[in-house]
Amino acid sequence: MWQINDEIEFFKNALKGGFANAKDLFYDIDDKFLAYIPKEIKRNIPTLQSRNALIGNYTETWCQKLLAPIARKFNLYAVNGVICEELGLIKSSRADLAFCTTNENYQQAKNIKLIFEIKMSIVNNYQLNESNVIFMGDYTTHKAHPSLTRSDSVLKAIGKAINIRVSSESARNIPIIILGNTHISNNYLEKVDHLGQYGVLQKIISLNPSLVSIKNSPLEYFQTPQNIDSLEKILENILKQDFYYFSAMINKSSLGKIIAESAKCQNEIQIAEYFLNKLKKVK
Repeated sequence: MWQINDEIEFFKNALKGGFANAKDLFYDIDDKFLAYIPKEIKRNIPTLQSRNALIGNYTETWCQKLLAPIARKFNLYAVNGVICEELGLIKSSRADLAFCTTNENYQQAKNIKLIFEIKMSIVNNYQLNESNVIFMGDYTTHKAHPSLTRSDSVLKAIGKAINIRVSSESARNIPIIILGNTHISNNYLEKVDHLGQYGVLQKIISLNPSLVSIKNSPLEYFQTPQNIDSLEKILENILKQDFYYFSAMINKSSLGKIIAESAKCQNEIQIAEYFLNKLKKVK
């Protein structure tokens, strides 16, 4: 999955295609063009923002190519930039990637089977030497916090998931996954599990198994699959589930009554449907 060569290709393609110049992509530090500021550099250097949109486009396309063969196995399409106003996915806040029954950017909610929010970035440090991009060190050697190691990235992704969840009734049965290419900080491991248990999102997945770091959260709502087969099994398990998101904060007495009434139904599906219908009417 995500490897050093993918990062080198990003820089090479951006330079070759004329999308950016060296100063758009690298820090100019002591006559060296570096992807990140090394930890030994003590002076303050403004954060480079100009490559953010480029790496965003690159990683969204990269994920689409990676996941398209998996989508096809389920007779679905992996589509970048999905718009569905019913789910709060407007032009300025599209789904980075989604598995859909049709290969179109504009989608109806009923045709969207899985939504991905992508929070990936350049992980390691590199130097541009003439036209060559040279690996200089892993994420521990520079000052930046790439991908899921950034709190703001994780919070933005969670916020997007919540916005989708509360957008309409149609959002209740669509699973949501956040994709990254780093580990996640210790502060978020239990929080991710709680979000998974509450159904806000179904997984946060790192597509970078080469890092020597945390691989999974205790309840495995954060996972780092080691290969494409493991990733496919995770997605297959999610796609085959008949999910339904529900959320409420009511007193225990009212909740107990709803549960007791639901238990009188004849089978598990009817119990679930009765319970959820009653829960919707709680004010």
